[in-house]
Amino acid sequence: MKLLRVGTAGNERPALLAADGTLRDLSGLVADIDGDLLADEFALDRIRAAADTGVLPALDAAGQRVGPPVARIGKVVCIGLNYHDHAAETGAAIPAEPVVFFKAADTVVGPNDTVLVPRRSVKTDWEVELAIVIGRTARYVADDEDPLAYVAGYAVSHDVSEREFQIERGGTWDKGKNCETFNPLGPWLVTRDEVPDPQALSLRLWVNGELKQNGSTAAQIFPVAEVVRYVSQFMTLYPGDIINTGTPAGVAMGQPEPKPYLRAGDVVELEIEGLGRQRQELKDA
Repeated sequence: MKLLRVGTAGNERPALLAADGTLRDLSGLVADIDGDLLADEFALDRIRAAADTGVLPALDAAGQRVGPPVARIGKVVCIGLNYHDHAAETGAAIPAEPVVFFKAADTVVGPNDTVLVPRRSVKTDWEVELAIVIGRTARYVADDEDPLAYVAGYAVSHDVSEREFQIERGGTWDKGKNCETFNPLGPWLVTRDEVPDPQALSLRLWVNGELKQNGSTAAQIFPVAEVVRYVSQFMTLYPGDIINTGTPAGVAMGQPEPKPYLRAGDVVELEIEGLGRQRQELKDA
């Protein structure tokens, strides 16, 4: 299923993108698309049954804002340097273990919402990423378990980063990762049954119409299943939590001088195979 939320910020309603491209209203069936829903297999089964019988009312998609596909996200866990080619372009060594950092949940915005270039920013950068959406509480996932059983589905994520804040201002990466609007998510939460192999997805990103990133999740250093297992050894993952799984080569930081960092007026578009497409215009904060 392709689940989404439409409406003004803070007033989104749950919806389903049907196989025929029709937008269907779920608000009469479920309160929202959040961790409580994703943890309830019976609720998801009710949505599937309603979709199959055609009883869900249609929504007029014209002019509708698409919000983040998950409400009330608990935490956004991020994996850095998780593609061989991205590590190479930035001159970083291949990590022996996943590099883990966080973005605050309030950085998450809709897939087509405005992205704000922070004040005094000179190195705002783009990163298309596959996002894992957790569907079951994952705590110390064992080696003999299937980590993907804890996954509700996947989404497109834009891990916007300010490289000067991240790298040159001391401390951890957090200052360059948690600026306002720095994590567009969506348009859809695509349930796990529709993504049989998360290691076979193409990722692309364009800036002002120019292709900048063109990669595949097959090039991940730590695949999705290992990321879920690994992270669960250090923290409890709850339904509705998000894991951004890293970006392939092609970011501004990895390009020759003068590096083409983002400015107000730029337009970024990104997509992941089967998971939908985003488009953001950048403005000054």
